[in-house]
Amino acid sequence: MKSAAKKAGYLAEYFLFLILILVVWFVMDGMGKLNPVIMPSPSKIGSTLVSLIEKGTLMDNLVVSVVRVLQGYLLAAGLGVVLGILIGLSKHLDRLTALLIQIIKPIPPIAWIPLVILWFGIGESGKVFLIFLGGFFTILINVIDGIHQTDAKLIEVSKSMETPFFKHIFKVVIPSAAPNIFTGLRTGLSSCWMCVVAAELVSSTTGLGYLIMNARQFGKTDEVIVGMLTIGIIGKIMDSLLKLVEKHLIKWN
Repeated sequence: MKSAAKKAGYLAEYFLFLILILVVWFVMDGMGKLNPVIMPSPSKIGSTLVSLIEKGTLMDNLVVSVVRVLQGYLLAAGLGVVLGILIGLSKHLDRLTALLIQIIKPIPPIAWIPLVILWFGIGESGKVFLIFLGGFFTILINVIDGIHQTDAKLIEVSKSMETPFFKHIFKVVIPSAAPNIFTGLRTGLSSCWMCVVAAELVSSTTGLGYLIMNARQFGKTDEVIVGMLTIGIIGKIMDSLLKLVEKHLIKWN
């Protein structure tokens, strides 16, 4: 009962904070303190949102971006988790890959665009690859760290009981690393969404990234903000769903 009341209190705080921001925004706009080209009024953004929804423009581009993000993210999650477990379990493999990972990880996905065009052309595969890069290293590093942080006592007990290798992995190592793995998966998902705009710079005529960049070229700040808010809201919804899965699977955390 107390927990439900506490959550309701938090929600009320969030909504009150958002309402406060909107009130300040409306007041500043009414006083003429905001340049409508640089920062449109909330009512202008709202009308643009309704217009884009009615035309189907927003939904069409949203669906395209969600599909691209899911494709890139699932590739990043699958490969990141598998390689992370292998590298985390093998000191030799960890030493071999550490320098390469440290060199490639800081390179922003947008810097890969020239190579991506050469490798994949201007089709969908290049866009998915850029989104994949955005999430892969975040997931990989969190998985490796999670494996490294496995309780040494649990490993010793497992070895002393001569637990079969795969049972040791799935019953000891992965459950112990699960919180780190899910942290990587959630952060990686966020990174994939951050890369969607860069990915849709590659000769794209669809997607939220394209919608934002096209609106910027024509000075439509209201459409830019609508596109940005859409990415933020959908990203938050997907993160919340992943968080629910995490709570269901690792109740002990």
